[in-house]
Amino acid sequence: MPTPVPAGPPAPSPSPSANVHPVDEVPPVRHLAAFGLQHVLAMYAGAVAVPLIVGGAMGLPAADLAYLITADLLVCGIATLIQCIGFWRFGVRLPIMQGCTFAAVSPMVMIGTTGGGLPAIYGAVIVAGLAILLLAPVFGKLLRFFPPLVTGTVILIIGLSLMPVAGNWAAGGQGSEDFGAPGNLALAGFVLLVVLGVQRFAPPFLSRIAVLVGIVVGLVVAVPLGFTDFGGVADAAWVGVSTPFHFGAPVFEVSAIVSMLVVALVIMTETTGDLIAVGELTGRKVEPRALADGLRADGLSTVLGGVFNTFPYTAYAQNVGLVGMTRVRSRWVVAAAGGLLVLLGLLPKLGALVAAIPAPVLGGAGLVMFGTVAASGLRTLVGAGLGDGHNLTVVAVSLAVGMLPVGVPTVYDAFPDWFQTVMHSGISAGCLTAVLLNLVFNHFARGGGSPSVSGPEAASGPEAASAPEKAPGAAPTAARPDGAAAGPTV
Repeated sequence: MPTPVPAGPPAPSPSPSANVHPVDEVPPVRHLAAFGLQHVLAMYAGAVAVPLIVGGAMGLPAADLAYLITADLLVCGIATLIQCIGFWRFGVRLPIMQGCTFAAVSPMVMIGTTGGGLPAIYGAVIVAGLAILLLAPVFGKLLRFFPPLVTGTVILIIGLSLMPVAGNWAAGGQGSEDFGAPGNLALAGFVLLVVLGVQRFAPPFLSRIAVLVGIVVGLVVAVPLGFTDFGGVADAAWVGVSTPFHFGAPVFEVSAIVSMLVVALVIMTETTGDLIAVGELTGRKVEPRALADGLRADGLSTVLGGVFNTFPYTAYAQNVGLVGMTRVRSRWVVAAAGGLLVLLGLLPKLGALVAAIPAPVLGGAGLVMFGTVAASGLRTLVGAGLGDGHNLTVVAVSLAVGMLPVGVPTVYDAFPDWFQTVMHSGISAGCLTAVLLNLVFNHFARGGGSPSVSGPEAASGPEAASAPEKAPGAAPTAARPDGAAAGPTV
């Protein structure tokens, strides 16, 4: 009988956070505040741009414009909290910032300036939100049409589509009197260098808030040089609460509703791409149920927008880039950002303070963030088998279609309004093209069945043991314990 081996010391018990996914981890309060503020600064300019554009086109007085902005910030915060924290079947529970979609700007300006006014806009917005709520489960089932070939292409298009935004900020802000002045570009370049320097040489915590540090340092430099004016802070009220239907009861006009329903489809397409991108960056793959929950949150937020005097809501792609750049995956960080937005919506003076940040400062930080989104798409495409000529064609044509309205904004001006609404968004145009071409080249041509999945995820399940070797040009991909394709170390 063999001699018993003495038992060794008991194995250490796992720490309480050992089984907690990084998405669900709650950082210390001081980190939540810093990381959350960073997300707010990254999206603030875009968030207030939509009410400014729509209200300006309608010739609203300054007091009404200010009301639209505070209402927008309040609902932005509520929408972000719904998406990040979630309740029941609402919210994807990932680090997603919500804001007003630019896809709705043209239709809303048309509705508001052709006699319908804000009540007609809000009636159409409420119906669009209800439509998104109803269609969310259907859209969730379409996730199988988004293999790595499609998702990588969409993420790449998202990043490239945002580059003109960063460029306009760096030049001084579109429509500014000194647009393109060397001083503006020099300030943006300085902020870019600060962000890169902090990310490369600073301690770990500071490197993760490199964007915030860059914006703060840029603001400190910009104030004595006369780049900003804090006069609006003194004029703003301390407290302001948005009340339902402030501009009158909603009016439901058929033509306005039809145009906004087209916007709803665009919102769902763009949000799908953003949710998949964040899932890749955080290592928590978005499943059909989670996608439906995220879209359902978009629908609820859009309904709230129509009730509380603001506009349709969607996931903000610029904050996707911030997640990838900082490698902070906690949804509670973005939830903290949502809380800050609620405060900004209730305290107009704070909102005016953030609004005083010069556009070139945001531009320098935006170049890094938006470039990170594009680079993440390239990384996803590396494992999608681009050695296959068909896959390369899918990426090439989708990228061209997605970039066409970005490079030539007036290219579709002669087309009907509904067509412009869909195709003027490079993200929705490129996404639809990628999905359709993937079906044509990798599904229909192979005789039916489920859509082909390109890249490493194709060899999953029982068939993986006898799967042929990878397509030429496909990069090796490390497996993760949860079985998902390996993503970035974030």
